[in-house]
Amino acid sequence: MDIVVKPMDPSDEVTADQAYQVVEAVIAADVPDFPPVGRRRFFAELAHPWPGNAHELAVGFVDGEAAGYLAVHLPQLDNLENAEIDLSVHPAHRRRGVGRALHEHAVSVVRGLGRKRMNTMAIETLPGGVARDPAGGVFAEAMGFKNALTDVRRRLDVTAVDDKALDESLAAAYQRAAGYSLVQWNGATPEEYIDDIAYLDGRLLADAPMGDLEWEPEKVDAVKVRAIDAVAAARGRRRYHTGVRHDESGRVVAWTLIDFPGTVDWHAFQQITIVDPAHRGHRLGMLVKVENLRYTRAHEPALRSIDTWNAGVNDHMISINEAMGFRAIDGWGNWQLSL
Repeated sequence: MDIVVKPMDPSDEVTADQAYQVVEAVIAADVPDFPPVGRRRFFAELAHPWPGNAHELAVGFVDGEAAGYLAVHLPQLDNLENAEIDLSVHPAHRRRGVGRALHEHAVSVVRGLGRKRMNTMAIETLPGGVARDPAGGVFAEAMGFKNALTDVRRRLDVTAVDDKALDESLAAAYQRAAGYSLVQWNGATPEEYIDDIAYLDGRLLADAPMGDLEWEPEKVDAVKVRAIDAVAAARGRRRYHTGVRHDESGRVVAWTLIDFPGTVDWHAFQQITIVDPAHRGHRLGMLVKVENLRYTRAHEPALRSIDTWNAGVNDHMISINEAMGFRAIDGWGNWQLSL
């Protein structure tokens, strides 16, 4: 058996299609309740990387057949000592050395760039939850990674939402939110809000529980927000935003986002939710999330499922999500390796 790892040029459509087939097979096997990635989304993400990021790509072959895919993501504006690793091995080729070969290639790339840490994620089974193959975490540990933080994925069944309970939660939130006004948009961030959104986005990793994960808060300004919006549009993503503006200052001080990757119309991701620390205690987190769910459902009638992730210790946000109807599905370990 001959295992060869070859760097991949994103413009090489033949090799990229082989990589896509690997990724699609991995998602179907490991996270079967996810929608397919879709060829359009996969190629759009290759063509349009997120602003402030570069990547090195490779495909692992067994006797000439594509068996694994590696993406090494390299932050360019912050976290310059870190690299994020997405390593996928086709289910038909597992436990044959492909993962180790791709890992060794990743280590060589990251070390060659002078970076000191590699981060990756692996799915795991929660107590009483859906059974997941533990092989990813076992492999990460065997390669020397340590689990620095476990996130929990929760899913909202939109078809079973208790609208009466949401109405009551929203009414209670508005009772605490005097002096604040709702703002909503889809697509690109309006210029009048862009500096506030940049500030809130940049705060996210400073405020969120990070466990033992060594990862700096990201540098976000108006230029980067515009660039993110442009890349999202180029990728075909549909994004729905709700914010709360503080009437006295005119600033947007709370914000949340639901994101459709563009593959299917029935599934979306609940992304960032953040409230400026100076404006906490007014139930603004609950307010923006419930209002944004309503806003999204009005525009996306086929929506059935929304997934979100929170650190397992983020009790406040978990309590909001569970009050809305999100329920735990599986765990996602954030594994980190110091080189």
